[in-house]
Order: sequence, then structure tokens, then C-alpha cells
Amino acid sequence: MERPPLQSGFDFGSDEPTVAGGADAPLAARMRPRTLDDVFGQDAAVGPGSMLRELTRRGRLPSVILWGPPGCGKTTIARLLASSVDAAFVPLSAVTSGVADLRRIIGDAERARRAGRRTVIFIDEIHRFNRAQQDVVLPHVEEGTITLIGATTENPSFEVVAPLLSRVRVVRLQPLSEDAIGSLVDRALSDQERGLGKLGLALDPQARALLARSVHGDARAALTALEVAADLALARRSATIDAGDITGALQDRRPYHDRQGDAHYDTISAFIKSVRGSDPHAALYWLARMIEAGEDPLFIVRRMVILAAEDIGLADPQALVVATACQQAVHFVGMPEGAIPMAECAVYLALAPKSNSAYAALGRALEDARATAGEPVPLHLRNAATGLMAAFGYGAGYRYDHDEPGHVARGQAHLPERLAGREYYQPGAAGWEATASERWRNLLAGLPQADAPLPEGAESTPDDRED
Repeated sequence: MERPPLQSGFDFGSDEPTVAGGADAPLAARMRPRTLDDVFGQDAAVGPGSMLRELTRRGRLPSVILWGPPGCGKTTIARLLASSVDAAFVPLSAVTSGVADLRRIIGDAERARRAGRRTVIFIDEIHRFNRAQQDVVLPHVEEGTITLIGATTENPSFEVVAPLLSRVRVVRLQPLSEDAIGSLVDRALSDQERGLGKLGLALDPQARALLARSVHGDARAALTALEVAADLALARRSATIDAGDITGALQDRRPYHDRQGDAHYDTISAFIKSVRGSDPHAALYWLARMIEAGEDPLFIVRRMVILAAEDIGLADPQALVVATACQQAVHFVGMPEGAIPMAECAVYLALAPKSNSAYAALGRALEDARATAGEPVPLHLRNAATGLMAAFGYGAGYRYDHDEPGHVARGQAHLPERLAGREYYQPGAAGWEATASERWRNLLAGLPQADAPLPEGAESTPDDRED
């Protein structure tokens, strides 16, 4: 069947996708894979035996969202998938394309479909599409007018509306391994047609390892750095790219970290779980990762304040004081010096005994509070602020605790009658809480009491004690 006339913006796949600029294009563009077999490091997604490889081999291509970090090959794989089923490839940017653009392109796709041609619409950064834009695409994906391939660095379950997400396959792409980056670099150095082969350069083994380690799985960054490093070596009149050339080409290459994306939430989660797990080494590592990536320091210390109350709690009440002081210190001195109190706080929290008794007790109390919001406050606990209120029984029968032995009116009810006997707080057995809860139990039992224990680090003064 002859191909129909091409509509504006349509690109029918070929065995050798064209690259703007030809020989003058950046190395990363020139080395773009021409077939799925050329793709490095994504065997689970598009390698032999994978779902996408098997379907395209049979001439089928479902709508998919390619989810992965920068430089893992999302755009390239999208082009190759369209080419493998001989479909028109229409790239769109979620940043610059609006609803009008979508409607126009879908109209072109409908005409192409009537002529027997398939259309793949590729939406880069699909997580930036608003609901109205996604709603325009939805019925045409469902009807098969278009095949949608979206690319995103963000978790699509948070950014893509549920109706559209249910009609696509999500394919996870991983950062390339150091071995895959090394193989990619070797190919670029030896390829005389598209790569650097005509330059006759060699890559020092240490430089190769440094490059593969430093780009954090980003193929595009690896090839860009290799091209710059090659120029630096030639400027030195050297036939070998050394570690100094790689360092100069990389400059301040930092790992991918988005303050609102998966890297943001995954890293803080690892930090919190390390502190909760009493591992100061891991806590410092994840803290350093966040600082190095430029994470908002106040976001980190806010999480430490919450953790101090939630996971350490009454086992060491001083932890909340330390975490709050850390927040104040970071706010006061700023960065980079603020990293020092952050490190101190992280180690303190990791070493502290752990208890979530107050946090768990709050959860149980909230459950009952929601279920019994209409229960009246017992009369003896109400404040009789006026004579009329006293006449209605407000405060009647209340026993003043300081008039009782041990300053506790034993047996006095403080919960609504419906919740009599309910216990929310279940004491932990670590640190200060263990001593304080034992004193509390003895107090309720009427046993002789010593002075109340103070949290470790707190000083006792005459004003702290009862006469």
C-alpha cells in the first residue's frame, strides 16, 4: 500500500532515523541507536523476550508510558518503537503544546488511519500535561485512533489521570549501569561513521571508569562529556583521553534529583528509615546525598523534627528539643554551615532509643474521637464559670488532684462514659519512657513514689520539684 501524503509534523519511521545537523550534531545525537538491538542497558524493557519487543515483532504496539531518569533513552526508544511498526511519529512537548495542537494532530491522525496508516503521538514530559490536555487524548487512545507514547521522569501514578493511566502500559526504564555506559563509550570511540573513531583517540582505563561512575546512569551525559574530553585531549596534543580530561569535561556533575519528584521522596524516605533503624552511617550518607543534590535544608530538618516525635518520642524526649534546635540553627546560619548541625542532629536521632508509643496512641485516640464526637463531656470535668452552670451540675463531684495523696485522684473518670476503661497509651520499654511509665504505674497503684525522672540532659532545679 502506498503511503498517504504526509501531514505537517508527521515523521514516518525508517531504519535510520535522521538527526538534525548531521555530522555537526552533538555526539549523543549522532550515536542515537538505529534499532532496538542497539539500545544499551534496557533489556528488561525492550530487549529480546520483553513485552514490547514481542508485540512489535508481531506488528502491534500498545500505548505506553516510558518512566525513567534523564538520559536513559526514553525518546530514542519511542522513535524506534514507532519505526518498528511502520507508524507515523509525531513528537510533542507537554511544555509548549496546547489543546489546540492536540486536536489538530488528532485530526491528522484520523485521516491517516482512514488511509491505513498508524500514528504514534509521543508526548515528552507527559507529567506536565494538565487534566484538560489528558482528557483530549483519552478517547482517541481508547478508540485506537492514535497510539500514545509518553515519557516522564516522574511517577506516572501521581501525575497521569487514572482513566488515561488505565489505558496504557507503564514501562520502567532504569539508569544505565556502569558496564552499559562503558560499552556505549567504547562504541562511540571506535565508530568511524557517527562517533569519534576518525580521531584515533584512546581512553585511559581509569578515565573510562571515572566517566562511567560519574554520570549516574545518564547515557546522554556520558557521550557529551566524552566529546568534550576528546577536545581537551586534542588540545593537549595527546592521543589518550585521561582522567584529567574527564574531570574537566564533567565539571560539577551531580546526580539527578528533583525537589518534587521520585528522587526527592525516595531519598528522604531512605534517610528517615536509616535514622529509624538506628544506623548513623546510613543516615549521614543519605543526608549528604540530599545536601549534595541541593535539597531544601529546611525540608530535611522538618522531617527530622517529625521523626523525633514520631519514632523516638518518649524514649528520649530530648530528641525533639535537639531536632527543633537544629531547625532553628539551619534557619539562622543557612547553608553550607547549616549542614554541621544537621549532621549532629542526624547522628543523635539515629543513636537515640526509639519509641512510637505517643504516635500510636494518638492514632487510636483519633479513631475513637471520630466515632464518638457527639459524646458529652462528663459534668464533673466541666468548668462552672457561672452560678447558673454550677446549678446545672457543672463541676459537681470533681476531686482536685493536688488535694489527694501523690497528687492523683485515683479512680476519677476522665473519659466519656461510653469510653470508660479505654486505654490508648501503651508505654514503651526503652530509655526515659521506661522509667517514667514505671513511676506512673506505681503512682496509680498507690505505691510510694520517688521524684519524677527527668529526661537525660535536663537539669533539676528546686522549681522542678514538688514540696
